Amino acid sequence: MIEAAAPGGASTQSVRPAYLELDGITVSFPGVRALDSVSLSVRAGEVHGLMGENGAGKSTLLKVLSGVNIPQAGTLRLDGVERRFSSTKAAIDAGIAIIYQELHLVPELTVAENLMLGALPSRLGIVDERSLRVRAADTLARLGEHIDPDTPVKELSIGQRQMIEIGKALMRDARVIAFDEPTSSLSSRETTQLFKIINGLRAEGRAIIYVTHRMDEVYELCDRVTVFRDGHSIETFETVDGLERDRLISCMVGRSIRDVYGYRPRAAGETRIEAKALMGPGLSEPTSFSARRGEIVGFFGLVGAGRTELMKLICGAERPTSGHVELNGRPVVFSTPRDAVRAGIALCPEDRKQEGIVAIASVADNLTISARRHFSIARFLLNERRERELTDDYIEKLSIKTRDGETPIGTLSGGNQQKVILSRWLAEQIDVFVMDEPTRGIDVGARAQIYELLYGLAETGRTVLMVSSDLAEVIGVADRVIVMKEGRIVGDLPKADATPDQLIKLALPQ
Repeated sequence: MIEAAAPGGASTQSVRPAYLELDGITVSFPGVRALDSVSLSVRAGEVHGLMGENGAGKSTLLKVLSGVNIPQAGTLRLDGVERRFSSTKAAIDAGIAIIYQELHLVPELTVAENLMLGALPSRLGIVDERSLRVRAADTLARLGEHIDPDTPVKELSIGQRQMIEIGKALMRDARVIAFDEPTSSLSSRETTQLFKIINGLRAEGRAIIYVTHRMDEVYELCDRVTVFRDGHSIETFETVDGLERDRLISCMVGRSIRDVYGYRPRAAGETRIEAKALMGPGLSEPTSFSARRGEIVGFFGLVGAGRTELMKLICGAERPTSGHVELNGRPVVFSTPRDAVRAGIALCPEDRKQEGIVAIASVADNLTISARRHFSIARFLLNERRERELTDDYIEKLSIKTRDGETPIGTLSGGNQQKVILSRWLAEQIDVFVMDEPTRGIDVGARAQIYELLYGLAETGRTVLMVSSDLAEVIGVADRVIVMKEGRIVGDLPKADATPDQLIKLALPQ
């Protein structure tokens, strides 16, 4: 009988044998050794945390486990039996499920169809619609989600889509489940429900890998934690009880980061951008706010509060039904995001994979796609030398981990993709930076770099509008916090008054 680990990181399985063992795993790509003789073990009934900076090798390890990457050296054992997966199907058949941060759903299909994709119930060769809905409804109930199984996935929020991805793993009854930044798009309610699910899986004796950059989650959920850095497994901490945060951070980044936010106050100038009685998709009432030169304004709220929708109205990604935006005191109307960029407003979107990058294109193409008009030789001729110089410059400035500018951006980690998107707008003539969840899925070291960048923008007179679901982040970085709830603004607090209790009180439904 498998003894279940106690919830909240308290472990009772110190003598339990490993169910999953990775020993001496090495994976190399052209010019890059992604994993260098990495070892990791996960016990049945354990939540094993995996931490490290972006590019440390965490995602590569998960791809080895899922059969996407085949290692050049090392062994993988399940329940003591050596295995080698040549495909994702082989890994799934062996009882392994990977829930990636970048979702793998078919937007046009229904929730039920996505949950059972590849294993649709059938009768006489025809999909059994009734059985499909019943099984999907049972899984949704287990997830705590009140969603109609017939709803197309494209109509769901990012957080709801994340829960559907988790539901797929539950329906496969996997013995090894790896979660890659699962809470990056979830509300506090959804996160609480996810932790209940994971604790239940641990009690059932599943072996769970939990990849996260959020240390609070490690201390609350994990039994053990392993730190990766530069393709190496640096250290495994046998318990999180009593583990100092500074020690964990320095192990991840190779240095101490005592104040990851590093807030720098500054004097704000005159009003740069103002929304006046703006109304459109996602808003429940006319919405107004303003932001000044040199100011970082945070937007906080629960999933579905209307923050992203408001940002899209400002940036031309959606058309307002009434009201308008003023930039430097003058009304502006944007038909497309390109119009907004030309006026000096740029959006770094929440869903970078779908809305922020061209995955099959190179780092250079993604970085310079908007700014090329500034250094073209003629109408249809590019200055390739200038393009390379610009790309190399930002790769160095933002410490983007890539072989070179010609590397497909889709092969980079999520954090490095985000840095490329930021570089794109830094290469433009932008006055208002709209950052929707700018550090989603980014490690603590890279976060500090991003925050430093935002402060630098503000200190040069730019305006930053930052949407964040991370309460500590929005309090730690913003000069002022605007709280949204159910499609409307319910609070506008200066930094001194933006306490956790006050923000949560404003954001929660009555």
